[in-house]
Amino acid sequence: MNSDWEDRVTAAWASFDSNPEQDAPAFRAVIDALVAELPPDSPLGPFERACAWDSTGHSDQAVPLYRQALDGGLAEVSGYRARRARIQLASSLRNTGRAEEGVRLLTPELDAPSDELDDAVRACLALCLSSLGRDREGLSLVLGALAPHLPRYRRSMAAYARALVEPAGR
Repeated sequence: MNSDWEDRVTAAWASFDSNPEQDAPAFRAVIDALVAELPPDSPLGPFERACAWDSTGHSDQAVPLYRQALDGGLAEVSGYRARRARIQLASSLRNTGRAEEGVRLLTPELDAPSDELDDAVRACLALCLSSLGRDREGLSLVLGALAPHLPRYRRSMAAYARALVEPAGR
């Protein structure tokens, strides 16, 4: 992998993001062509392919590819992409009726070093929790993630978020 390859992957995704109605098989073919340039054992390949399947509405095809990427050492190649893979895998698991697996996958991410994906972790975990009927916990996560972005009421919203899941009188 080099910066030229990264630039072309970024351009492919930018094209897709600006025109998500484009032909899904054609988009996946673009990603497959880029992946074909990687060494066969690169975890970036299954990660990019998983993202392409997922983004074109095929969570069921994405799940094994995310797992392959993570099991193949994606965290050693890119910690950021590995975190994205865990978030997206949890979402795909939820979409395929396995929200509990998504909760187990994302819960440790709440204690991971903070980065720009923190809110995505909380949002996806909240969706998984909601799918399991644990709406108060999910709402607590979403409010907690939203609170720091508010121009006012940060402290109040953070307190309300905690109150949703803490026992009364604590």
